[in-house]
Amino acid sequence: MIVFDGVTKRFGKRTVLEDIDLQIKPGEFISIVGPSGAGKTTIIKLILGAEKPSEGSIFMHDKDIAGFEDDDLQLHRRHIGTIFQDYKLLPQKTVFENVAFALEACDYALPQIMELVPEALEALNITHLQDQFPHELSGGESQRVALARATVHKPRLILADEPTGNLDFENAKKVLKELMKINMNGVAVLLTTHNKPLVDLIGQKVAHLQNGRLTLY
Repeated sequence: MIVFDGVTKRFGKRTVLEDIDLQIKPGEFISIVGPSGAGKTTIIKLILGAEKPSEGSIFMHDKDIAGFEDDDLQLHRRHIGTIFQDYKLLPQKTVFENVAFALEACDYALPQIMELVPEALEALNITHLQDQFPHELSGGESQRVALARATVHKPRLILADEPTGNLDFENAKKVLKELMKINMNGVAVLLTTHNKPLVDLIGQKVAHLQNGRLTLY
């Protein structure tokens, strides 16, 4: 699905990633562990095409992401769901509207939106929150809404960038359980985190990122 081939990323004179080789196979769950500032978010941005490699290539289904034009990039991102540490919920929209917005941005028709959003809310057990606004939600509830928004369009890959960073360990485990459930339905998941004990609960493929180098273990 996703292949990093000798990827180096520099910002000015600073090398953030150096000669990274990485494969994310369909249906795989892989965690990248590393301290803050190690380059985990840069990997996410490279997969999304928001950044381009300084050297090397990144392929999705044998197509070089860095070579995508705007239309190709938008289509590429439709197959990906992204979850962030700070949720990025729209404060003026309800839970239902926040999840629906992900479909509206991809030009889904209203009948599709009215079908898919309730499905996503039910899957995360947050239907009862659909009329609430973000400021009325707990951290764990907010992250479940973010999960619903990331999965409502049935992506092939979930990019979870420190999704439990603002949660206590018990709520973090709940979010992790939902990610594992999504993965069991055949969706590939890339999780970035600095929380090694949390990753140990998964029992799946793990890579360590430090000083720009990625090591599988």
